[in-house]
Amino acid sequence: MIHIYCLNTHTTKEFDEGVTLLDILPEFQFEKPFPIIAAKVNNVEQGLKFRVYNSRDVEFLDARNDSALNVYCRSLCFLLYKAATDLFPGSRLYMEHPISNGYFCHIKKSDRQLLNEDEIEALKQRMRAIVDEDLAFHRHEARIEEAIEMFDALHQDDKVKLMDTTGQVYTDYYTLGETTDYYYGRLVPSTGYLKTWGLEPYRDGLLLRIPDRNNPEQIAPFVDQPRTFEVFEETLKWNQIMGLGTVGDVNHACQKGEARELVQVAEALQEKKIVQIAEEINRRYREQQLRLVLITGPSSSGKTTFCKRISIQLKACGLKPVSFSTDDYFVNRVDTPKLPDGSYDFDNFETVDHDALEHDLMELLAGKEVEVPEYNFVTGMREYKGKKLQLKPGTVLLIEGIHALNPRLTSKINDSNKFRIFISTLTCTALDDHNWIPTNDNRLLRRIVRDYNKGAFTARQSISQWPMVCEAEEKWISPYQECADVIFNSAYLLEFAVMRNHAEPILASVPKNSPEYTEAHRLQRFLRYFTPVSDKEIPTTSMIRQFIGGSSFKD
Repeated sequence: MIHIYCLNTHTTKEFDEGVTLLDILPEFQFEKPFPIIAAKVNNVEQGLKFRVYNSRDVEFLDARNDSALNVYCRSLCFLLYKAATDLFPGSRLYMEHPISNGYFCHIKKSDRQLLNEDEIEALKQRMRAIVDEDLAFHRHEARIEEAIEMFDALHQDDKVKLMDTTGQVYTDYYTLGETTDYYYGRLVPSTGYLKTWGLEPYRDGLLLRIPDRNNPEQIAPFVDQPRTFEVFEETLKWNQIMGLGTVGDVNHACQKGEARELVQVAEALQEKKIVQIAEEINRRYREQQLRLVLITGPSSSGKTTFCKRISIQLKACGLKPVSFSTDDYFVNRVDTPKLPDGSYDFDNFETVDHDALEHDLMELLAGKEVEVPEYNFVTGMREYKGKKLQLKPGTVLLIEGIHALNPRLTSKINDSNKFRIFISTLTCTALDDHNWIPTNDNRLLRRIVRDYNKGAFTARQSISQWPMVCEAEEKWISPYQECADVIFNSAYLLEFAVMRNHAEPILASVPKNSPEYTEAHRLQRFLRYFTPVSDKEIPTTSMIRQFIGGSSFKD
């Protein structure tokens, strides 16, 4: 007999060895407002078909949990893939990137044509039929050579390349009926679990709609993101031209000794984009008297390095950039808004004295000299120490901060005087055609490595804070992404390959008995897909240097 401690009920019960989590679940009675679709076993994500042979801690999860929602979305992808292969033999599914609270994808038939509206409707009907059949997802394990041979026979070269470069001895794969596929995480037990989803035409492809994380029985609301979509498409198009659409492609290139060239190309692409932005700012300065450049982005998107690099390019255009942070206009700490638990809400818009900030901006635009404050983060006080600014001919003011694009911050200033930049991290290289990389993984790894190297936080602390960081971003930053004049993508082609050497030992420090181990373990597994690349070729001005160290720019 084995002992299972259920974290949902804080009770322990005995079971026979080899029992599945599905068998265990009914024995523990707790409130289940939404269906249980996954679990954590000793803080490691598992599917409900997982068999337990030793005493373990188990926590059952519904789709309000990020790990469980990922299980659901992966399973939805397999459902879509099976329906497509049933209706259109020889078709290919390309899951490209998240957008508008869903996932954008293409399905190309054997003749390389896209689906028309009637075919999309037939695809939806087939998906619903498979859900009604409640077909089981089966997980299998095989030697890597056998899996490569199997997927090669299925003409899935994207998976062949990935498996050929990971250095693993064994791998797992899944079947749904007669359809075979590969996913790097667990799936739900059967298609009957997949009740909430949508599929609709979007641009030249399809949008797979997913459940709302707050209410998993409803589809997440559609949020149109045309500018974000264009940035994704621009990056994807470049990846396809270079033949680097998947991680397997990148790994092969690195293993052939092409990493140095890829680093140089990645740097050139980012610099080219920064130059284009600087030239547009210069044009608007000459034609429209543009004076304010507003820069924002979520945590670890690379705002600091971007501001330094755009400043250099603006100087090359003959302008005089002056940096200005909204952080210096924080209210005194005692006046900071608080969260329900009594802690300070440093992300709240009211944390910034926006009236004082806008008043000073209006004075500056009028040509006046203004004494600006500096915030003392030790004392929690805004201080005036004689620092003065004046916008002289040729001067543009770079205003950086999480609320910089919030229209309330500069509501009295004419839009012709403003240029808005949103720094995002839109990862476009997928593991394979069916396994996308969550865009937040990029920023989370950056934050973990940076905080650890600076001695600010341990990996466990950074992971613990991340859900609150993301929640604040969704409330205060993301709503203004589409308002930007330009979205700069700071994602780096070889980032995960370079980050692997830095992140792995840091992630290994997270204790297995902590809740944060779930995410640390997932990230460790994820990083093993990438052929590691040394950072010695990364220039000191690179965006990624802000996080791994060695940047020539100082905060």
